[in-house]
Amino acid sequence: METLKIAVIPGDGIGPEVIAEGIKALEKAAQLDGRVQFEFTHFPWGCEYYLEHGRMMDEDGIDRLKDFDAIYLGAVGYPGVPDHISLWDLLLRIRKSFDQYVNIRPIQLLNGAPCPLKNSSKEKIDMLFIRENSEGEYSGAGDWLFKGKPEEVVLQTGVFSRKGTERIIRYAFETAKEAGKTVTSISKANALNYSMVFWDEVFEEVSKEYPEIQTYSYLVDAAAMHMITDPERFEVVVTSNLFGDILTDVGAALAGGMGLAAGANINPEREYPSMFEPVHGSAPDIAGKGVANPLATVWSASQMFDFFGYNDLGEKLLKAIEILLEENKVLTPDLGGSASTSEVGDRISEILNDLF
Repeated sequence: METLKIAVIPGDGIGPEVIAEGIKALEKAAQLDGRVQFEFTHFPWGCEYYLEHGRMMDEDGIDRLKDFDAIYLGAVGYPGVPDHISLWDLLLRIRKSFDQYVNIRPIQLLNGAPCPLKNSSKEKIDMLFIRENSEGEYSGAGDWLFKGKPEEVVLQTGVFSRKGTERIIRYAFETAKEAGKTVTSISKANALNYSMVFWDEVFEEVSKEYPEIQTYSYLVDAAAMHMITDPERFEVVVTSNLFGDILTDVGAALAGGMGLAAGANINPEREYPSMFEPVHGSAPDIAGKGVANPLATVWSASQMFDFFGYNDLGEKLLKAIEILLEENKVLTPDLGGSASTSEVGDRISEILNDLF
């Protein structure tokens, strides 16, 4: 039996509540299957830790995390701590330190999930966003000149290296090749005349290595429109850090809301641990009320199983979510129900019993 060591960072707000149900689902699936088991180590890092210690994580936090197989993150962010601190000093620090340059966001409308589009279906909304996760617009490069003076100027520099751009685009093509799907690149080369022109050129170069794969390329504003008017045209999508961040939230709205939005931050070479998380945020307004939707956290657990090669277990977790949605009985308030966070987690475990 394989043992996977998982670092758990429950984080802030509803993070501890939803991560508990994700762990419940992981352990239940592993117990029923018998091929894998988990060792969880919890770390108390986040905004509350920052308010007490002046930092989001221990000074040696990266060294302490590097020997784990994966990281399971609940949520980060809370009133009283500036968002740029909570993001850069924990989440982005982990992503960059462990070269988690692939961000994977599934935009898939499961049966039973609400969708604001008429005549939508599982077949029409089934996208996989591959977002560059280590540089681009979130490289942190720039300057702040003459601060507080009338001539104040800020510079925010996007950094697009050939290595970073090429490897994320190639990852998207390899993913599409394995799945037998198309690849769509999203950029903004008409306005961003250096970074996005370069992106488009690299996409064209890499596409020549995969002549069997149909490709498309859209400007980001047109892509946002088409995601709503014709989502079926998108299968595997590759885009930059900023555009991927924005468009996947549009996708989440199409696929049931942020309570179903899961994400994976992947180091494909496995030199470092990858990180799996729901991407709905810490929702401090409902923290402690027991009404947070844990399904995105369970979905990210499904992604974890996929990453470690237990695709059948990942599929079972996803199927359990879909069955729960189709039943329409045990749902949290954001999905129109009255169930608690733990009741949803318990029902997922019951469904898993039936699936094995």
